Amino acid sequence: MPPDLQDLADQLTLDSSAAIGIPLALVAAVILAIGTQFQHRGVALVDAETEASSKTGLSFGQLRSLIARPSWLIGTVLQGLAIVLQLTSLAFAPLIVVQPLGAVALVVTAIVNARVTKVPLDRYSIRAIVICVLGIGTFVTIAAFVAKTHPITATQLVTVLIILAVVLAVFITLFLVMRGRSPRPIFYVVAAGTLFGFVVTLAKVVIDRVRTIIATDFAIGPADVLTLLCLVGLVAAALLGTYFVQTAHSSNPPDLVVAGLTVIDPLVAVSIGIIVLGEAAGADWWAIVAFVIAAGVAVFGVLSLARHHPQALANTPLADAADEATRTS
Repeated sequence: MPPDLQDLADQLTLDSSAAIGIPLALVAAVILAIGTQFQHRGVALVDAETEASSKTGLSFGQLRSLIARPSWLIGTVLQGLAIVLQLTSLAFAPLIVVQPLGAVALVVTAIVNARVTKVPLDRYSIRAIVICVLGIGTFVTIAAFVAKTHPITATQLVTVLIILAVVLAVFITLFLVMRGRSPRPIFYVVAAGTLFGFVVTLAKVVIDRVRTIIATDFAIGPADVLTLLCLVGLVAAALLGTYFVQTAHSSNPPDLVVAGLTVIDPLVAVSIGIIVLGEAAGADWWAIVAFVIAAGVAVFGVLSLARHHPQALANTPLADAADEATRTS
C-alpha cells in the first residue's frame, strides 16, 4: 500500500465490527421511512374523523383511535423494528458514526411521500433535503476518522441525566404554555428529535453496561443504580418524544417529521457524545470546527425544508384563511 494511503488507513478508527453496525443502521433507516409513512396516514385519518384538531396535542380519545387504526399500528411495528435494528447497530459501532446514517430515511420518505400524495417536491424542498444529507454526511465522514468509544464514567452518566431532566422540564413547560396557542408545527419536530437524541445516547449506555455485566458473569455493583436511572430516563424521553412525533404528523408532512428524527436527533446525540462522553476527545481542532459547520448546515436544511415544503406550506395561517374563504364562497 502506498505510504499516503497507509497513513490515511491508520487514521481510520473504525474496526471490523463497524461492517455490521453500519448496514444495520442503513436498513433501520429505510424501515423507519416506511413506518413513518404508515403512521402519518393513521394520524391524518384520526384527525379528519375528530372535531378537535390534534395540532395542539393529541387528546386521550385520539390516542385510543390511533390504536384502532391498522395503518398506524403497522407503522408503529415497523418503527419499533427500526429502533431495535438501530440499537443493535450501536453495539457494533460508535454512536457518532451510526446515528447520522439515519438521514437515508429522509431521502426515502421524501420520495415515497411525493408518490403517495402526488405532491411533487419543488426545487427548494429538494435543495433542503440535499443540504440535510450533505450536513449529516460530513458528520459521518469526519467521525469515521476521529470517533473512539471510551468507558463511560459515573460523572458522565450523572451529567447526561441532569441535562435530560432539564430538557424534559423545558419541553413539558413549553408544551403546556403553548398548548392553547397552537404552537408552530416545527416545535413538535424539534422537540421529538431532541428527545430521541437522548434516547439513543442512553440506550448506548445501557447496552454497553449490559454487555459488561454479561462479560463479568452478571456481577452487579452500586454503579448499576445509575444504569437503572438511565433506563428510566430513556423510557420517559421515548414516551414524550413519541407523543410529540404523533402530534407532529398532524401538522407536518412525513418527510419533515423524519427530518427531525434523522437530523436533529443525531446532532443532539453526537453533541452529547463529543461534549459529555468524550467520543471525539482526540480530534484535532479542524475536526471540531468541521463538526460545528456540518451541524449548522444540517439544521439550516431542516428549517429550509419546513419553510419551503409544498405540504408544510398548507399548514400556515394564510393557507387556512384561504381554505375558509373558499368554503364560504
